[in-house]
Amino acid sequence: MQGKGGLWDTIRTVAVAGLVALGARSVVAQPFHVPSGSMEPTLEVGDFLLASKFPYGYSRYSFPLDAFPIAGRVLGHAPERGDIVVFRLPRDPAQTYVKRLVGLPGDVVQMRGGVLYVNGQPAALERVEDFVETAADGGRRTIPQFVEHLPGGPAHRVLHAAGRDGLDDTPPLRVPDGHYFMLGDNRSNSLDSRVAASAGGVGFVPAENLVGRADLRHFSVDPSALDEPTRWPAALRLDRIGLIR
Repeated sequence: MQGKGGLWDTIRTVAVAGLVALGARSVVAQPFHVPSGSMEPTLEVGDFLLASKFPYGYSRYSFPLDAFPIAGRVLGHAPERGDIVVFRLPRDPAQTYVKRLVGLPGDVVQMRGGVLYVNGQPAALERVEDFVETAADGGRRTIPQFVEHLPGGPAHRVLHAAGRDGLDDTPPLRVPDGHYFMLGDNRSNSLDSRVAASAGGVGFVPAENLVGRADLRHFSVDPSALDEPTRWPAALRLDRIGLIR
């Protein structure tokens, strides 16, 4: 039987551990679960990420319950084109999204026939093998896959099934100061900055809404097993665990 002193020691240990975990989540990294296929093939449903906070510094959205009303951002560097960013949705900050940053403040971003243009320069597309998507019910479908060479940024893979109205062709969109333009890598299945916040989309994302840079995929499980933890050992996708490229 545990004595009174031992009980208080246990409570103190648990409290300290909780504070350390809360501090790490606030200052170092925040966990994030990928809920949709909007960032396929880079991120898939069933991936669990860690978003590093220190690269971009801190804002009021960096802390649980938005506890510190910081104006703007402090102690960080500006994100780079091509970063995968976890951010708070501008029209509803209670929601957290993850997308690829393709437009910096002052950039002009446009989609023409499904091709991304940044400041008038097209992102060259190289056709590669089809991507096989696994749905939560275990069903599979193939989607055309490309390597996109982002102007002024890294090459990465994107999915594009042509013909989605309003997303393959947009007017030139100038990114306001202090804001960023986000796209999903699954271009035919992503609600992102191509759609204005006033129309129910993401719109331009203010700098203060950035939570962190998605750097590490620390766990991944087949989406068909997401709601059945007893199946996780057999459904683990070990090949997906590691740094996010």
